[in-house]
Amino acid sequence: MAPIDSDDNTTAGEGEELRAGRRKAARYVVPVAVMGVAAATIGLVPALADSGDPDLPKVTAEQLIEKIAKSDVQQLSGTVRINTDLGLPDLGGLESGLMSGMSGGPGSGGDDEGSAADPSAKLTELVSGSHTLRVAADGPDRQKLSLLENAAEYSLIHNGKDVWGYDSRSNEVYHSTAADRAERPEKGVPGKDVPATPKDFADQALKAVDDTTSVTVGGTAQVAGRDAYRLVVEPKQDGSTVGAITVAVDAETGTPLKFTLTPASGGAAVVDVGFTKVSFAKPDASTFDFTPPEGAKVTEADEAGERAKAPEHGRGTEGDLAKGMDGLKVIGEGWNSIATFDTGAQGGLPTGSPGSDLAGLGGFLGSFGDQVKGDFGSGTVFKTRLVNALITDDGKVYAGAVTKDALVKAADAAK
Repeated sequence: MAPIDSDDNTTAGEGEELRAGRRKAARYVVPVAVMGVAAATIGLVPALADSGDPDLPKVTAEQLIEKIAKSDVQQLSGTVRINTDLGLPDLGGLESGLMSGMSGGPGSGGDDEGSAADPSAKLTELVSGSHTLRVAADGPDRQKLSLLENAAEYSLIHNGKDVWGYDSRSNEVYHSTAADRAERPEKGVPGKDVPATPKDFADQALKAVDDTTSVTVGGTAQVAGRDAYRLVVEPKQDGSTVGAITVAVDAETGTPLKFTLTPASGGAAVVDVGFTKVSFAKPDASTFDFTPPEGAKVTEADEAGERAKAPEHGRGTEGDLAKGMDGLKVIGEGWNSIATFDTGAQGGLPTGSPGSDLAGLGGFLGSFGDQVKGDFGSGTVFKTRLVNALITDDGKVYAGAVTKDALVKAADAAK
């Protein structure tokens, strides 16, 4: 890794310590109870807006990253606001149904397929729009996240060996245990699936800190009534759709309080996640208590797993996608990394098996894309404000946080 950009010079020995600090920062996971999507938001409500530039002691970027790495917050509670503006076209709710179907979660084909309280599907809602969350943590074994909705609430509670998901709208409960999580770590484990706090997003951003990245201190701010430093992460490479990432770091505890990702194209943030209220006091033990309400439908994790394995007539979505993902590889480096795989579907967009969620979707989605040509042949580029994807007419996919021209160049080079 190259040295982080900073106003201050460092010795060779200090550089080694800083590189070790970065690696530690990338691995560090704060014990906050969240289903950790990437992901990710448009400007926050006024309550979250910075309310001043506090006068704090000067720090370097290296020192600030090390402060995040050393942060050892075990107890906290507060309210988090998440806003996501990827610039996707309005599909009238179709995108939510498709995502749920691809995850095999509730709503993917029938009432008997899963629980509306299954966190693996429920928290995919965080990838778009505006959401308010209440979070609480008391060490590594007690966490709670509540997604506040109109006249309803979804809660995910981790208390000892039990993980409970409860959807008040449907009065459904999802339950898994430590044994279930060990066997299927991707299901029901806080911090594994969808990023939901500034710390979750900051951890991912710090993993990108290498010689393709500039990291500086961009002044100070006040977030949720707390004094904070601004850590600014920017790609040095051309071709990335990422403009800058700003992390507001609590001056006292080193905990990220706010995460903002702005696109290279300018305009409002694509991702903006931050606390509107936060306390580092120990939450009351009753916060993590949960008993299924009377009359609630309770689904055990092992039951849901068996249903997911069962073959279903007319459903080809998961199978179609899995076949293509088997050959996934990453080309390029740093911020210009591009994921590519072959769907095996001739004629462009995969449509899935008859009766599946993808059946007939290819032509519909094609109307939102840009037709492109190159040495690779021809295809369609689908653009958001952050991630773009090229699907060639011979079924190959190239996707990343890069420009349309970068995708075409990658496809040409792979020809």
